[in-house]
Amino acid sequence: MALEDAKNQVDTAITREGMKGPSFENTFSGLPTFLRRTFTKDLAAADIAITGAPFDQAVTNRPGARLGPRAIREASALQSPDAPFGWGYDVMSEFAIADYGDLAFDYAAPANFPARLEAHIAGILAQDCAAITLGGDHSITLPILRAHAAKHGPLALIQVDAHTDSWPDDDPSRVDHGTFVYKAVKEGLIVPERSVQVGIRTEVDDRLGIAGVDAPEVHRIGPDLVADRVREVVGDHPAYLTFDIDGLDPAFAPGTGTPVWGGLSTAQAAAILRGIAGVNLVGGDVVEVSPPYDHAGITAVAAAHVAVELLCLWGWTRR
Repeated sequence: MALEDAKNQVDTAITREGMKGPSFENTFSGLPTFLRRTFTKDLAAADIAITGAPFDQAVTNRPGARLGPRAIREASALQSPDAPFGWGYDVMSEFAIADYGDLAFDYAAPANFPARLEAHIAGILAQDCAAITLGGDHSITLPILRAHAAKHGPLALIQVDAHTDSWPDDDPSRVDHGTFVYKAVKEGLIVPERSVQVGIRTEVDDRLGIAGVDAPEVHRIGPDLVADRVREVVGDHPAYLTFDIDGLDPAFAPGTGTPVWGGLSTAQAAAILRGIAGVNLVGGDVVEVSPPYDHAGITAVAAAHVAVELLCLWGWTRR
């Protein structure tokens, strides 16, 4: 059946009837929505939406993450015909997943971007639909957290990253990808004692009460114990997971703005994400994919896998 479908299907993102089920069209052709999901602005029938925030004007080093959502979508086509490995269920068949497209914004007015993104995500959540966001630099997470906290209350934050992004910044007008955690704590968007950062390998004076499993400890104790630690910290609190692709070692994700050696392998990341199944995930993002610095698309492929894992994590408690 799959072979016959591959011969005849094309652009299932716009021709599909309904939102469930895998896509067997050729992975190298057709409209590149995320996982070949239906492209729509009508979320009445959707359980969860993928959306893009192509913004990179808050970076401190190499730009290019504005091109991330497009690259991640293209890479995700490789996974569209098959159930995600290691989960024991097919999130594409059990849940209606839509590709909501990207946020529209004025690139020449970056100060207006956070409010636009917050309203964009709030609009998805208002349709009784969850959201997974493709970035974009890591500044996008702050307005996304504002939208989620308005719906769910203060959140547990699960952050995979090379950097804590908790550098002090008390200027509300600044848009910076290295300060979203600091501002989220100060605004009461996240609960520090229920939050955890994984893969950190940069020095910071104040962790703001957030637990950490830094990269050397991940390598020392292994992903299974890391997952246990994350579940212990988060408990059953509503959680948001943000995955900065620089949490991976540059060997696995060279296409990013601020690479730091000594990071996680893709195998470790996969084991950790699958090991925290059961957390009450209400949303998530994958950020900082910079295609101009990528090689053979490996960073985009890794990010597409992360986004699928986020879908599976969200669906695990809702099957």
